[in-house]
Amino acid sequence: MITVIYLWRINKRSVPLAVWHMTTDRRTLKRDRGVGFFKLIGTGTGETFTPRDADSTLWGLILTIDESALAEFDRGSVVTRWRAFATSEARYIATAISSHGQWSKAQPFEVDQDLAKTWQGKVMALTRARIRWRKNLQFWSAVPPVIASLRGSPGVESAIGIGEAPIGLQGTLSIWSDGAALREFAYKGDAHSAVIRQTRSRAWYSEELFARFALREVRGSITATR
Repeated sequence: MITVIYLWRINKRSVPLAVWHMTTDRRTLKRDRGVGFFKLIGTGTGETFTPRDADSTLWGLILTIDESALAEFDRGSVVTRWRAFATSEARYIATAISSHGQWSKAQPFEVDQDLAKTWQGKVMALTRARIRWRKNLQFWSAVPPVIASLRGSPGVESAIGIGEAPIGLQGTLSIWSDGAALREFAYKGDAHSAVIRQTRSRAWYSEELFARFALREVRGSITATR
């Protein structure tokens, strides 16, 4: 199984249609036998992980799928319906080279151990956490220094916030020039290291996941907001 991420930029007038598809597409995806794990997501700047970060014009889909079924899925009803009102689309094809933790009580990403030893190209990082409700304020106060550090890190090419809900189910999706740049930020950055320590001592999360992927193919790009 490979991991595929779609991002769609839409006009503001299409936001109600996007919200509708966030609900109705789940039924179609559950019936698709080629699809393993999937999550429909909203996005944001990721600067504070509060609702004010939300970008109502950028939506996405994360899924795992048998590689042989991807071409058919790409022509299928879910993607076609989003394309009908999207102003731009980006698609990322990736293979997991590391994954720790759970998402919705599952480990969704199949790690390729051989590729993990040899991959020298671009790396995509995905973090996701279910934040305990009583810990939201503590978490939000700790985020800004980490995001500032992330944006300024050598090797980071893009980064957005992602979420299954406006509050409590938060994450990041970032693309790096290589694995060394990501490791430098994750394990040696002062701000990020401080948050890791607080995560352990303050028990912010009831569930968390951190995954790295070999970014094998990128198709398309997302236009800037207007």
